[in-house]
Amino acid sequence: MRTVIAGGGIAGSASAVALARCGHDVTVYEAHEDPAGPVGSFLSLAANGLRGLAVLGCLPAVQQAGIALERQRMWSGRGKLLGDVPRGRRGNDPLLSVTLMRADLVTVLRATAVQEGARFVTGSRLSAADLRDIAASGADVVVGADGIWSAARTAIDPDARQPAYAGLYSVSGTSAGLDLETGSWNFIFARHGAFIWLQAADQTTWWSAQVSGPAPADPSVIGPEVLGGRFRSEPTAVRILAATRARHGATLHHVLAPVRRRHDDRIALIGDSAHPVGAGQGASMAIEDAIALAQQLQRGGSVPAALARFDHVRKARVGKMAKSAAANRDAKTAGPAAARLREMIMPLAFNRVYERATGWLYDYDPGELTESAAPMRT
Repeated sequence: MRTVIAGGGIAGSASAVALARCGHDVTVYEAHEDPAGPVGSFLSLAANGLRGLAVLGCLPAVQQAGIALERQRMWSGRGKLLGDVPRGRRGNDPLLSVTLMRADLVTVLRATAVQEGARFVTGSRLSAADLRDIAASGADVVVGADGIWSAARTAIDPDARQPAYAGLYSVSGTSAGLDLETGSWNFIFARHGAFIWLQAADQTTWWSAQVSGPAPADPSVIGPEVLGGRFRSEPTAVRILAATRARHGATLHHVLAPVRRRHDDRIALIGDSAHPVGAGQGASMAIEDAIALAQQLQRGGSVPAALARFDHVRKARVGKMAKSAAANRDAKTAGPAAARLREMIMPLAFNRVYERATGWLYDYDPGELTESAAPMRT
């Protein structure tokens, strides 16, 4: 089958691996030759995403490129420990969550896709009209993996809703010379958003300041001095920001109303183009999508029927994840009253309910990929 993928980030590259392994003739169109593209920050993969990478044959390389984190610790702005739970997994799961630079994950996925026979065309951003023409002129399947500002979504539905600013922006960076504990992902509920940090073995501190407030004209110019003012009531954040050596990954956060149409007879949306969930699950959900799409196409029948099956098997899970992500985002932008209530309740309840509340997410079994395909009808 001739398959064209719009977007060579995480979703597109993972889809290229899965579909090429299943025998598709895959071409990926990506605007940026640099795997980091315009996004240079770090991300995390929970157990469900890591199991997906194992199916794609990428897990060892990703683990080598990142930092394994055993624990997730939630802190109040004043330094009170609110929760301490396994990071991105059940407590008895030996598969530790991995945090790595987005560029490193994309590099591994692109290299694996090329090994499987996929072709990458960089420097080319496909428009909605381009994608409609490709679908009409011989491509059996078109995969829209082009992110939250998806042209593929517009190709399917010209009246598709557009993303809106979520009231949150982030700036990330690295600091040096701090003697902090390794092995944990630390999340500070700050007065004006959230502050995330983790310590690498080489004593480099990775951090991300997620600021609640009006959208700045250009978040990339916001430096640690300005952020230090925003987080002045959180001593740990101030200390880390003062030791900054590099800044990267400035971005505005956006939300997207539930997508009304995620596929037509030829085009299917995956990853952020269909459901920008966030909450540390964007990459993992994209990898899940890539595998599930390849599996449904391998079942045979017609392409429209396979895309409808794919939408059906993913709809409930990604919908539930989107609700969880919305709650996560609301917690970062809560006011002072909600913060005080959280400081009273979380130490009593969080550790007890966390695994029960998140087990459905981390227990996900992505299945397998097969090279032999049932006959497909276009």
